[in-house]
Amino acid sequence: MHPDHLRYAKYTGRARLAKAINSLLGIVEGIAIDGLINGTELDYLDLWLAEHRELRDRHPFNELVPAVMSAMAGRVLSQEEREDIVWLCGRLRSEEFFDRVSADLQRLHAVLGGVIADARISEAELRGLSDWMEQRQHLRSCWPFDEIGSLITAVLADGKIDELEHKTLLSFFSEFVALQDGRTITSAPICQEGSIVGLCAVNPEIVFEGHGFCFTGASARMSRAQLEAKVTSLGGKTYASPSKKVNYLVIGSEGNPCWAYACYGRKVEKAVELRKAGVRVAIVHEVDFHDAALDYA
Repeated sequence: MHPDHLRYAKYTGRARLAKAINSLLGIVEGIAIDGLINGTELDYLDLWLAEHRELRDRHPFNELVPAVMSAMAGRVLSQEEREDIVWLCGRLRSEEFFDRVSADLQRLHAVLGGVIADARISEAELRGLSDWMEQRQHLRSCWPFDEIGSLITAVLADGKIDELEHKTLLSFFSEFVALQDGRTITSAPICQEGSIVGLCAVNPEIVFEGHGFCFTGASARMSRAQLEAKVTSLGGKTYASPSKKVNYLVIGSEGNPCWAYACYGRKVEKAVELRKAGVRVAIVHEVDFHDAALDYA
């Protein structure tokens, strides 16, 4: 911990303990998500131990750290040792100070760190990450859950990871590795050759009654007035720009020619910034909007 931060530590000690346990749980899951663990990934786990050295004599670290160190002694983390650590984290993790969403988002960030610990992302790791996320649907519409799901779906569509896709994944995932310097996300999802990647939620759950909608880009099916009328007829409200009142930003299938130059467009950038700030606004594609409207009607 940086010396300038020590004076604040006493006010956040219990919260930092909970976050550290969630991070360890995510790291262990991330490095083992493909069923294989190598030396580089174990080095990443070593960083966690070093980062929390000053806490190792405090409960619950006085139970947790010896278990991790013992498991790593042979530089091979067996399935049984991994399960023991995950079990112990589950027993010691405190959710009194963080709700389930906060705890699992901390865990997701650490899972991503474990996945990229050896600087290579395999198809098995992506499928394991996808399965992990499938079991945590309560994180939908929380940054960066939807973006990660969209990236995984796009990359695995052809069953292989090419160099550009690997670079995109590595760059995006690395933004969430907060183990060493506490950085938060600093850039929006990546634009690949003029296409917006990792933006729209995959198979989003869209509810109209009492929810707010905003539209951007051109629709291939309806005018903007018709889209807004559809929302109103189903009990929702429409807004001209993303805000805390907006639950869904719908991107038209025809896109916007300005995106080729401005990357995303003003409304999409605003929605991304809101998501980074913790506002649960989902970015959805027009196709999913129309499918939801049909089901809703």
